[in-house]
Amino acid sequence: MTALLSLRGVTAFYGAIQALKGVDLDVNEGEIVTLIGANGAGKSTLMMTICGNPRARDGQILYDGADISALPTHLIMRRAIAQSPEGRRIFPRMSVYENLLMGAHGRSAAEAEETMEQVFALFPRMKERATQRGGTLSGGEQQMLAIGRALMSRPRLLLLDEPSLGLAPLVVRQIFSAIRDLNRSTGLTVLLVEQNAFQALRLAHRGYVLVNGAITMAGTGPDLLARPEIRAAYLEGGH
Repeated sequence: MTALLSLRGVTAFYGAIQALKGVDLDVNEGEIVTLIGANGAGKSTLMMTICGNPRARDGQILYDGADISALPTHLIMRRAIAQSPEGRRIFPRMSVYENLLMGAHGRSAAEAEETMEQVFALFPRMKERATQRGGTLSGGEQQMLAIGRALMSRPRLLLLDEPSLGLAPLVVRQIFSAIRDLNRSTGLTVLLVEQNAFQALRLAHRGYVLVNGAITMAGTGPDLLARPEIRAAYLEGGH
């Protein structure tokens, strides 16, 4: 398989604190890859480093064969990469429809409308709530909106940061099912950062475990789910 995204020896710092310690990671075209780890392990930092903020101090970040390590964030995101960030960060005073349009920057009106219909098919609740202000949606609906807004740019690579955070189990299953359907129907490549290790590893083709800024384990989703050290650290009592 061809790697769409590769990290080689990537380090990142917040001031004097080293948050990433020589991370190697590959996301192949058409894969769902998950990064699991405890709170504070550096998962969100890795996502932000891919997007250029903070900048990787050492190592390389390769996307579609090109080194993007030194590019500013806005040029990285123009390369068909989209992020649904931790905390959702929707525009609370804008309607669902307006929020979605914000994700279609640079697309023609026809492309935006076509993609919006695809988002509505994936998340029917968004169509029902199209005229409603984002800030009045439930947590699960806001997460659907954040993912939908990211999809509006028609990305090749979708970065999903903690999509299950704070959501009820039923809503989590709905969102993860939508991600799986999207990957299967369109071949969209997904890098998923998630504390819900059980759901993430069931969804992903492959996974990595991040501990204190370093990758300590890698394998297929089923392989990692079966490993006793993963079960003890992340799954026992978790579901």
